[in-house]
Amino acid sequence: MSLKYEVVRDHGGKYPVEEMCRVLEISRSGYYGWIKNAPSREERDLKREKLAEKVRQIHEESRRSYGSPRILRVLRNEGIKCGKHRLEKLMHEEGIYGKQKRKWVATTDSNHGNPVLPNRLDRKFEVHEPNRKWVSDITYCATEEGWLYVAAIMDLYSRNIVGWAASDRINTDLVVKALDRAIEKRNPDKGLLLHSDRGSQYTSHMYQTKLWNSGIIGSMSRKGNCWDNAPMESFFGTMKTECIYGRKKYRTREEAKTDLFRYIEIFYNRKRLHSGIGYKSPESYEKQRLRA
Repeated sequence: MSLKYEVVRDHGGKYPVEEMCRVLEISRSGYYGWIKNAPSREERDLKREKLAEKVRQIHEESRRSYGSPRILRVLRNEGIKCGKHRLEKLMHEEGIYGKQKRKWVATTDSNHGNPVLPNRLDRKFEVHEPNRKWVSDITYCATEEGWLYVAAIMDLYSRNIVGWAASDRINTDLVVKALDRAIEKRNPDKGLLLHSDRGSQYTSHMYQTKLWNSGIIGSMSRKGNCWDNAPMESFFGTMKTECIYGRKKYRTREEAKTDLFRYIEIFYNRKRLHSGIGYKSPESYEKQRLRA
């Protein structure tokens, strides 16, 4: 209701108050009562500036990646009242915008003669416990020294990146190292399902032996079907949008690795709000389950 009153107040010099109240279906007495108790322009300006300062802070802490939906969620989590349209208007006026995802190309090579596992995951991405279903993939990052390749593993329960590795070579060692780190961090029970594409790194004897010895059940996407691994594809798109794109090219691979560490371990896993898990961060979502 206050939004309608604000419209009448802001346009009172151009149109008759009575006519605007009729069109907006509000009473004149209600409007004048609101005017009597409404804050002064100075108070409104001060309140707006405090809100704008808070929005700028949230935006900076998100590596300038959050748009209005996630900023609104952070505000509400902190008990700050703000409507969706008010926030969008303020962000537009302040020149604050979220980052948009781009498309990218595939990195793994599925043209090989290695045995390919069936698609056991079959796009059943929902899971109600951690360490039941993991997904994995490889992406790349440009530096002045050349490409840096990144392999990562995600727990579908919380979207937590449980293991990752980076190298100047896109080979089996890269994906095995990411898997070793995930196993060391999570110590999963036998029977965990781990999905990937059918790239040569994942079909290699070394990688498949690692799965077998760890009691992990493998699963692979159908050829050329990115939707079979949609959560992992989405993460890499988000990571590139929020961490890599829109900045100068990394000078060295080590510089890129350091920035990726900050993004994955400090921001994404611990702080970034994920719409698929109720606008919580992966770690807070897992802690919530432990408290339940």
